[in-house]
Amino acid sequence: MSHPRLENINIKSVELLATPREMQSAVPQTNATLSTVMRGRETLERIMDGEDRRLLAVVGPCSIHNLDAAEEYAQRLKRLSDEISDRICVVMRVYFEKPRSVLGWKGLINDPYMNDTFHIEEGIRMARHFLVRVAEIGLPAATEVLDTLMPQYIGDLISWSVIGARTAEAQTHREIASGISTPVGFKNATDGSFDAAINGMRAAMGPHHFLGVTEDGLPAVFSTTGNAYPQIVLRGGKHPNYDAASIALCEQALRTARLPVNIIVDCSHSNSHKKPELQGEVLNDILTQLEQGNRSVRGIMLESHLEWGAQPMPKDPKTLRPGLSVTDACIDWPTTETLLRDAYRRHTLTAHA
Repeated sequence: MSHPRLENINIKSVELLATPREMQSAVPQTNATLSTVMRGRETLERIMDGEDRRLLAVVGPCSIHNLDAAEEYAQRLKRLSDEISDRICVVMRVYFEKPRSVLGWKGLINDPYMNDTFHIEEGIRMARHFLVRVAEIGLPAATEVLDTLMPQYIGDLISWSVIGARTAEAQTHREIASGISTPVGFKNATDGSFDAAINGMRAAMGPHHFLGVTEDGLPAVFSTTGNAYPQIVLRGGKHPNYDAASIALCEQALRTARLPVNIIVDCSHSNSHKKPELQGEVLNDILTQLEQGNRSVRGIMLESHLEWGAQPMPKDPKTLRPGLSVTDACIDWPTTETLLRDAYRRHTLTAHA
């Protein structure tokens, strides 16, 4: 029995949550979603193995805050994806959790109504509903693994997972990555160094034993075999790291660590100095490197929304513009379409599949 003067001193309240299995039953998979997720994962594995020579493009809002606007975005992205799918493999960036350097809105799951009410169970349910809709139209989804319980709630609807720059060094996230059912990217550290991501990849490929919660909400010890498909995601640091010299250094570091030489370049964040207008320059440089024979860069990431830029968080969330980012500034849809069509035109290597 806990003692009130020894435990939970700083806990204001405890609210029971639906188990992962209950949530999956409430918002279930369909035949269409299962097909999309499985096909997405298998395609990404082939891309990382070099069997599918298409360029992976993970594209979407910095964060999801308005589901109607996000669904409109998904519909547009799917139509474009269908047109360019023989050279570009499009996966939608669907981020429901946001790491904060200090404080701030932590994403749709944590605070779905953006008013500090923190209806987390509703946020999880909303996230699953949205992921089901995206998968039903045939569009694979990618997300960041932040809360270590969340893969149990939404992981069955995800085709690619990312461990962020702030968590790549965390043992808990490396353990989760070793057992997660998708290919997983590790972002380089915020200072631009590769070490944390490379060590994360090495750890994720190995077996682990750690504590977790089952689909029925029971505490358990999980034993993993290791994840065979880790990648490094270059997002820049003190300086951008998408240039050919940085890519070559990363390739050498991966070879030295005896890791798969698979690189994803994030065209946003520190590679673009968080200026959306520079994302196109980053993509152009990567396409030039591919044209010149680079074979280690397997994909790119773009932060994109319906509208250009970002908006501050207002006191009244009802005044928010639905298609405008509330976190990092994004490129707009017309720019997204132009950049992806240009990538399609220039990336001449077609798929083997």
